[in-house]
Amino acid sequence: MSEDILYDVKNRVATITLNRPQRKNAFTLPLIHRWADLLLHANSDDSVRVIVVTGAGGAFCAGVDLDALAAIDPSALSRRDFLTDEIHRVARAVEMSDKPIIAAVPGAAVGAGMDMALMCDIRIVAESARFAESYINIGLVPGDGGAYYLPRLVGVAKALELLLTGDTVTGSQAVALGMANTVVPDGELMEYTQALAERIAAKAPIAVKLIRRSVYQSQDVDLRTALDLVASHMGVIMTTNDHKEALAAFHEKRPGNFSGK
Repeated sequence: MSEDILYDVKNRVATITLNRPQRKNAFTLPLIHRWADLLLHANSDDSVRVIVVTGAGGAFCAGVDLDALAAIDPSALSRRDFLTDEIHRVARAVEMSDKPIIAAVPGAAVGAGMDMALMCDIRIVAESARFAESYINIGLVPGDGGAYYLPRLVGVAKALELLLTGDTVTGSQAVALGMANTVVPDGELMEYTQALAERIAAKAPIAVKLIRRSVYQSQDVDLRTALDLVASHMGVIMTTNDHKEALAAFHEKRPGNFSGK
């Protein structure tokens, strides 16, 4: 099982690689458990400042391995619990993260695989990337957050079009729609993503954490509440060693040396 998902840390960037290329990285329950555990581990590891999620063999993730569904009790409650207690572990781990999570998407990101890419903070996609909310094609609803994430990225009308048709979106189209940040040639995907992750990892980590938190906290509150949250974050961060070091590095025109304190 350990070979189905790989974990590596380089230059303060943790990379989680789904490694079932023979099934386009469709996930099993053991893989989902390990994926969520690795996200939580990276979040708690002080040597890691940015997390990258990708897939091996020219695909990101084709969603759930249908063979894993065969063992589920057919009752409605069991099927609901399968999603809530098992599949949704990754979404909850992403939400709990204080570190930026970048999806590097080669090839297919389909169904729950697309949802998994959408829940990351930033998406870098290869020219060969293909996205599809394909649940509708087998008479299902988006099971892993697609109905939550997609409208926030592309707007309600476009999200409904993609969810109700199951149409495929290319890498370039994903960027044009606001679903992805950048499209790069296939052979440059991981090099580009690693460079971006290292740029972010070189920034003051407390500021990175609180910027990420501020953005998500501000999504569903009024302006006054959002400003109040930011004022609290600013009051705290201005007392940190990281802020003092960032200010000194800025004036001295040198890279910062941050402790995360």
